[in-house]
Amino acid sequence: MRSLLAGMLALSALVTPADAQVAATRPRNVIIILSDDHRYDFMSFVRGAPAFLRTPNLDRMAAGGTHIANAFVTTALCSPSRASIYTGQYAHRHGVVDNTSGIPPGTVFFPQLLRQAGWRTAFVGKWHMGEDMDAPRPGFDHWVSFSGQGVYNDPTLNINGQRSQVRGYTTDILTEQALAWLERQRRNPQQPFFLVLSHKAVHAEFVPAERHAGKYRDVAIPYPVTMAKTEANLRGQPRWVREQRNSWHGVDYAYHGQFDFDTFYRRYAETLLALDESVGHVLDFVQRSGLAQSTLVLYLSDNGFSLGEHGLIDKRHAYEESIRIPMIAWGPGMVPAGRRAEDMVRNIDIAPTVLALAGVRPTTTMDGRSVLPMLRGQRMESPGELLYEYYWEHAFPHTPTTFALRGERFKYIYYHGVWDNPELFDVQTDPLERFNLNDIPAFQDTVSAMRARLWDTLERTGGMRIPLRRGDWQACEKLVG
Repeated sequence: MRSLLAGMLALSALVTPADAQVAATRPRNVIIILSDDHRYDFMSFVRGAPAFLRTPNLDRMAAGGTHIANAFVTTALCSPSRASIYTGQYAHRHGVVDNTSGIPPGTVFFPQLLRQAGWRTAFVGKWHMGEDMDAPRPGFDHWVSFSGQGVYNDPTLNINGQRSQVRGYTTDILTEQALAWLERQRRNPQQPFFLVLSHKAVHAEFVPAERHAGKYRDVAIPYPVTMAKTEANLRGQPRWVREQRNSWHGVDYAYHGQFDFDTFYRRYAETLLALDESVGHVLDFVQRSGLAQSTLVLYLSDNGFSLGEHGLIDKRHAYEESIRIPMIAWGPGMVPAGRRAEDMVRNIDIAPTVLALAGVRPTTTMDGRSVLPMLRGQRMESPGELLYEYYWEHAFPHTPTTFALRGERFKYIYYHGVWDNPELFDVQTDPLERFNLNDIPAFQDTVSAMRARLWDTLERTGGMRIPLRRGDWQACEKLVG
């Protein structure tokens, strides 16, 4: 792996003046690095990150670009979030509402529009829409993927329709595949390119690269304040949250006892290390190949992940650790360096933003908006409130259908189909979401107004239907093998 990467980077360093001139005048290339289940605060430059954590390449990317500190997803689940990234639409509009949903006929992913406009396009990594299907999708000239969640070691890849097993660690292999494609694009600089490098990491169950296994074995785990089963933490908490503590996605019985919490936590952090290295390899290539002035690199995750907060260890729910994601934009000459942007950016904003950068008009209704001015350092009008939705899954029945509005100060969460307590949090004064204000008399006007706006938003965007999906296996069943 390392020798191959070194060879690629050595070749990319041979940049001629003609290469640099072409790179400076053609339309800007776009590289999206998409991770899985990466928390917004698990980057070592972020205030509040674990003291032991080191992510030098993400830190470097933020130092040379803009950290988008208030980035969110509209559904905190792999497939729906990815579909929202590629369509610019809420899950209730694009129809990929869970991890087993097929892609509805007529769905348009924005890379299809880029390709039609003359861009060279490639997808490398986890697709995970249509469950086990790994066949090439429309919109990409080059395709490297795998079925479903994939594996961390020795993956079977579908490369442009041909399947073969590749030995090695999946994060490294996907990075190699992406760099090899980028090298071919550098040799043909007449057209702009678009690449998605979509990692499996850091999805559970976490398997770090061999070189990183045990790196954090001796660190002290900073247990979240809301993890303890105390009266203060349980007061005002919905019943489903209390009950989930002792389930597949709870701290008291994580994955039905497969992991103790400390091991779970450490392996998550160790698995992140190879992902951080991948970001570094991509930045190295772009800089050494003379493409830095003509390339936007955007890093984000498909959702966040709880590590003990409220007694939970998953995503899906509407708490901050689940819906907030890391997001960094890097593009010398376009994106201000060392900036922290406070603007709210959603996963549904990615598609309209890339299309605006490319000068390509969307052909379908998009619920998101372009945040291109923000990437260029300008302030934008706030979108107001984030609409969040999650639909109950047969496979993981522990989390109910959830709708939420998240504004700059308040977050209102409503649970559909269960007799349970809604939640209202003041995220400015209570960022840990410890104090449910839903039943406090002084906040009843806020509760009523946000509940009305929630239903108004769903109604306005066609979200008044609850999808029903078939299922057989459930995570509550006895483990086999």
